[in-house]
Amino acid sequence: MLRPLGLEYLQTIAFILVIAAFVQLVEIILKRFAAALHAALGIYLPLITTNCAVLGVAVMNVKERHNFGQSVVFATAAAVGFSFALVIFTGLREKIDRADPPRAFRGVAIALVTAGLLSLAFMGFNGLVK
Repeated sequence: MLRPLGLEYLQTIAFILVIAAFVQLVEIILKRFAAALHAALGIYLPLITTNCAVLGVAVMNVKERHNFGQSVVFATAAAVGFSFALVIFTGLREKIDRADPPRAFRGVAIALVTAGLLSLAFMGFNGLVK
């Protein structure tokens, strides 16, 4: 679907988004129709999305034709960067929980705005080293 539009470079992101959306859909269906199964799976169902990010790093390594050493460095750097983003986002969420945002921004809205601003901040690292 991406090739006719000339968007092949979005393959990994599309891959992760499709699986993440499917996992969310399954979670909603399980929560609604099989509450006991949803409770039994607990945290493990959303972890599939995280595993998808790990698989995305492997796909990127194959796509870029990295050798073993480059793959190890790339995967380690991706893990550190992902952890860094999670720690920052967690800190921001804690700060937001203590703040009093306008009613229109409470809940998911402020989380999406925060995620967007954080992604813009991390885009500053893109192209730092060529």
